[in-house]
Amino acid sequence: MTTFDLRGVYPAMTTPFDEDGSIDFEQLQSDTRRLEEAGVDGLVPVGSTGESATLTHDEHVEVVEAVVEAVEDVPVIAGSGSNSTREALELSRRSADAGADALLLISPYYNKPEQSGLVEHYRTLADEVDLPQIVYNVPGRTGSNILPETAATLAEHPNIAGYKAASGDLGQISQVVEYTQDEDFAVLSGDDGLTLPVLSVGGIGTISVVANIEPARTGAMVHSALQGDYERAREIHHELGPLNRHLFVETNPIPVKEAMEIRGYGPARLRPPLTRLTEENTEEMRRILDELAAEQAVTDGGSAE
Repeated sequence: MTTFDLRGVYPAMTTPFDEDGSIDFEQLQSDTRRLEEAGVDGLVPVGSTGESATLTHDEHVEVVEAVVEAVEDVPVIAGSGSNSTREALELSRRSADAGADALLLISPYYNKPEQSGLVEHYRTLADEVDLPQIVYNVPGRTGSNILPETAATLAEHPNIAGYKAASGDLGQISQVVEYTQDEDFAVLSGDDGLTLPVLSVGGIGTISVVANIEPARTGAMVHSALQGDYERAREIHHELGPLNRHLFVETNPIPVKEAMEIRGYGPARLRPPLTRLTEENTEEMRRILDELAAEQAVTDGGSAE
């Protein structure tokens, strides 16, 4: 198994679309290059933020191939989970063949397996696909919760490298860190508003939505915390607070796509049944982004003196 350090910031990438609803690969590769140049530690295409639920399997693999082609020197972690173990295995194998360096695997959704079923699901994938794999716990989307004891059991497998924590329960996330600290196992924040608290209890990075918009700031916050500079990390955490909150005012990735359009990173097109951000929320997004840009201009001006 090829391993790499999961410390740092991994944007959960959006999937851009053309007017006819097809994937805009030119914009996708432009986003890839923009994020890498901003200093992110890796990229995560075709996760929940990438609208994987409305992509065909072929499109899914084509997105992974396009991102792999566009990167220079950072790992690509492909979302390849499903509520069917057989389907997740197919997507994982095809993502590996497409050049992914690792896999992000959402827990089976809707059918709500028991903890024993979760263990069997993830072990099957880890046995069959020789890539580092990140277990993704997001009960708000899946309807089930990967418990700390289950995470500890999965961490014993050499191919299960980490846990994306998006339960919103810091106590549970802290337990996962506690129960897996003797394993080579990374706990990553999956909730931008909780990234700094997760780092404070032993997490080592984030798979982040806000990093699509503010990759440099997000990276500065995470790496400041990892280096022990919590004063600087807290400052950036609070700077990003309004944007972190507003990126989830409607279903992800509706707000982040609107923010990307406002910043000039391509049209905010989504696949049905997702719809555009409301006018009221779009105006608030503009205000928040303008404030962040003004703060950055002041910082840059101070640095130049």
